Amino acid sequence: MTDNSMICAGIDVGKSHLDIALHPGKARLRVTYDTAGLKALDAFLREHDVSRIGLEASGGYEWRLLAHLRAGKRPAARLQPAQLRFFAKSRLKRAKNDRLDAVLIALFTASLEQLPALPDARFDKLAAELTYLEQIEQQIALVKTSAETALSEAIKRRHLREVARLETCRKAHLLRLEKTVRDDCDLAQRLDLLISIKGIGLRSALCLIIRLPELGHASRAEIAALAGVAPYDDDSGKYHGRRRIPGGRERLRKSLFMCAFTATRHNPDLAAFYTRLRQSGKEHLRAVIAVARKLIVLANTILFRKTEWTPQHRKN
Repeated sequence: MTDNSMICAGIDVGKSHLDIALHPGKARLRVTYDTAGLKALDAFLREHDVSRIGLEASGGYEWRLLAHLRAGKRPAARLQPAQLRFFAKSRLKRAKNDRLDAVLIALFTASLEQLPALPDARFDKLAAELTYLEQIEQQIALVKTSAETALSEAIKRRHLREVARLETCRKAHLLRLEKTVRDDCDLAQRLDLLISIKGIGLRSALCLIIRLPELGHASRAEIAALAGVAPYDDDSGKYHGRRRIPGGRERLRKSLFMCAFTATRHNPDLAAFYTRLRQSGKEHLRAVIAVARKLIVLANTILFRKTEWTPQHRKN
């Protein structure tokens, strides 16, 4: 627990408003989520001599506030909804609204011994651009399904023309995103190192760099947990449940599993690992999860060492 004399602010981020609560104390504030509101927020934080700030990730609405807090001098952290949800359960809190959420965030922020660092500012624009690319890909999948179920050839042709247009947009945007990453020397090096690993293509490498900036800076266990491929025990007394892989970053995990499927066929080391698991009786999905975990740990090691991947296993 932190020193009780430390004033902590919790901020609940909405589309049009920010709700702020302090702990300890009962000071509360609601401001509009615009330039005037952010100025009022700064004045409130100065008035109460706030030492640290916590805010909840809010589906992207928090990015403007993050940029504003980075420019200030007070330590701040973006907290994950799951953290706050379990914290609320531990305190038997059931009621929920924006003001109560701000109070809960302030309490949780005060309970942390050390605040997690805010995301690197370089990734703000990159994350937005990657999300846009993902949205194009979702549209392609949707229109393809519509084409497959079209009741007439004329409608099917319209859908297919739209698919072709979206594919052109996707390729152009992917190239722009790659260029933006390569304009940063550090990120360009990370991109090349990841692409050197068979099974990780350009699209997936971009996702790993942007969605998992901790890659190369965290332990094996930490990076597997962040990617959502760390198996957790489900045992109690004589009961031994099946190990599961809850949590992780959803969009990142999707890309990682696509890499794992590719690696089981084209990466000699991971293909051999997958084959050994299957021969020992592991079912396909569990073997692919193991490959995904091994792949993200490998990527973490490659970026840490800053040396390109070289296969240990050679195909005949």
